[in-house]
Amino acid sequence: MVALLKDAVPVQAVLGTQWGDEGKGKVVDLLGETADIVARYQGGPNAGHTVEFDGECFILHHIPTGILRPHITCVIGNGLVINPDSFQEEIAFLKGKGISIDKRLWISQNAHLILPYHHLIEKVAEEDKGSETLGTTGRGIGPAYADKASRVGIRVGDLLDPGRLAEKVAWNVQMKNGILEDVGGKGSVNVKSILDSLRYFGERIKACITDTSWMLHQEIQKGKRLLVEGAQGTLLDIDFGTYPFVTSSNTTIGGMATGLGLPPRKLDRIIGVIKAYTTRVGNGPLPTELKGAMGEKIREMGGEYGATTGRPRRCGWFDGMVAQYAVRLNGIDVLAVTKLDVLDTLDEVQVCIGYEYRGKALDHFPLTMSVLDEVEPIYDTMPGWKTTISDFKRYDDLPKPARDYLERIQTIAGIPIGIVSVGANRDQTIWME
Repeated sequence: MVALLKDAVPVQAVLGTQWGDEGKGKVVDLLGETADIVARYQGGPNAGHTVEFDGECFILHHIPTGILRPHITCVIGNGLVINPDSFQEEIAFLKGKGISIDKRLWISQNAHLILPYHHLIEKVAEEDKGSETLGTTGRGIGPAYADKASRVGIRVGDLLDPGRLAEKVAWNVQMKNGILEDVGGKGSVNVKSILDSLRYFGERIKACITDTSWMLHQEIQKGKRLLVEGAQGTLLDIDFGTYPFVTSSNTTIGGMATGLGLPPRKLDRIIGVIKAYTTRVGNGPLPTELKGAMGEKIREMGGEYGATTGRPRRCGWFDGMVAQYAVRLNGIDVLAVTKLDVLDTLDEVQVCIGYEYRGKALDHFPLTMSVLDEVEPIYDTMPGWKTTISDFKRYDDLPKPARDYLERIQTIAGIPIGIVSVGANRDQTIWME
């Protein structure tokens, strides 16, 4: 399988197959070695992609992971929502690490902006839900996408038109302050402060703003190799995830077409990143969740705390029903399995091979929440390998129980595994043969 992943193809995509936090950042970084462009197509600063190399840890929220490789040009597509303040902090962080973005980072003129009133509205909405809260990151993502759908959002391209920008900000501030007053006067926003910050932001990024869809088409025609980077995971998709406990964008492969302006037939390969166990942040169903000591043990061994919020992730066994669903929905060609090393010390590991609902086996992953809340996982129990595998470089060097575990995942998913990550660093990777 070396030819499947190490050899570059013109256009390939990397996306998450679970509830996010699968380790996509590392996989994009690895594949970036043979890419010319890395483009991200959805989400906002609620996503945190983590990469470690040369003893340093990089956590990125807006900017594609490809920025860490000096030869790569990065694109932020129209499907993203951008927080001007945290975006500038991210650029400052990269520059402080000696990483230049000059003529390497391009931003779609159609990407939407997250503004202070989005944060306030999300905070009020979450507070009013009480025990029914969705467990959002509180970054204003949902309200920003809501404004986009309502056709009142402020886009990056508006920063280049001061008159239009002022009109749109004034209208939005009036409307949002009215909403905030109606729900109890829980804060307000000011037109001048927002305009001042946006004008400053516009000056700083105006050289990066372009029609990224046109740009990508031109670069592909020139023979440049494109790596598409997804954020979050399949089960957080606004349409196909565990709604309403989802994000506000299409995390699945369809979001690539709308989020970058590329037709699906341009894709040559789709890589699904899947963790060797299952996690999710926030509320919502997690059928294989381990709520006792084993779940806490996996969380500590895996460092399962949100890269964006620091919140502890809920942990569970590998869920084959989720894997099959993600493969089918996205048309995934090959898997990248991450964090296999986290399971090194366990005496045994369990693999969910199906669900039962009220005594009957289900033949596919259910999206009705009342059903998903009641399903009982069906498990296969497999022996652990009780060996530290972080320094292994070849698949054949892995202990047989670890190889059996990977082959079980491969069989359940119905597609091959191309990468196995056995640690956070770039060199802690097994390329399958």
